[in-house]
Amino acid sequence: MKNLVLILLGPTAVGKTEISILLAKLLKTEIISSDSMQIYKYMDIGTAKPSSQERTEVIHHMIDIVEPWEYFSTGDYIERVKTIIQNLLEKDKIPLIVGGTGLYLRAMTEGIFEGADADWNLRKELVEKEKKSPGSLYQFLKDVDPQAASRINPKDLRRTIRALEVFFKENKSISDIQKKLTKPLPWEFIKIGITRDRKELYHRIEKRVDSMIKSGLIEEVREILNLIKKHHRGIKPIPSLQAIGYKEVAGYLSDLYSFDEAIRLIKKRTKNYAKRQFTWFKKEKDILWIDITGRADYEKIAEEVFVKIKNLI
Repeated sequence: MKNLVLILLGPTAVGKTEISILLAKLLKTEIISSDSMQIYKYMDIGTAKPSSQERTEVIHHMIDIVEPWEYFSTGDYIERVKTIIQNLLEKDKIPLIVGGTGLYLRAMTEGIFEGADADWNLRKELVEKEKKSPGSLYQFLKDVDPQAASRINPKDLRRTIRALEVFFKENKSISDIQKKLTKPLPWEFIKIGITRDRKELYHRIEKRVDSMIKSGLIEEVREILNLIKKHHRGIKPIPSLQAIGYKEVAGYLSDLYSFDEAIRLIKKRTKNYAKRQFTWFKKEKDILWIDITGRADYEKIAEEVFVKIKNLI
């Protein structure tokens, strides 16, 4: 028990928040968010943060800790989480980590290579090169680091640029460096995965997006854009504005496309994100999956998860 950490994972919109709050109450513990966009302040509706009432019922960590214009790396996340986990264990509480950001979860359980500091000028140059010759960056990555290229989707420009950035800054491939410098956190992790039928999940995604719009997502994005305009300086891109929902609404507010097109894109990209999450989690080790297709009885689901955990420990 002194060395045990629980992870509740699954794709977006599957029902993790509802289950996790009930499960935390059964375990008499606190929740650590592993959502890479819930870390940002003011971004409440589009990231589906737990409500203020839910956060009153159960203490949540790693939510609302960074300004929308600030950069926050996976390494920054891990450094903060280590302290939170240790403090909870010292209070005889089993930490409950909840979210769907695969990179955060892998960093905790297997370790990752954080690599050289971001070089925004270099990234800008690489982006310009890609604009002039689409696909050239990924092809170059295949030449210098085929192992990394095999793990990266050819359309994933962000990860391609990061791998090349490390290559140019370190004069070594990111794959070679990762083999030597990865280090997981020093605890035993139990991973519980929540899943649903794809069609049902996609229907839930569509309903969630509609609900977000009705709840004021457009105005939330407008206010965040004003804050960023007021506080942000320099050439760094803003990671928070790459979040699904925020990017599309910002495009609508900039007259890049219509309101209906923005909503269509949000739904489409959220479904694609869920697909990528499924693909990522399939590669993870030792996940105990629980299929809750057709179910919304979250109390019973949480009790089932609770019993499985008790049996495992």
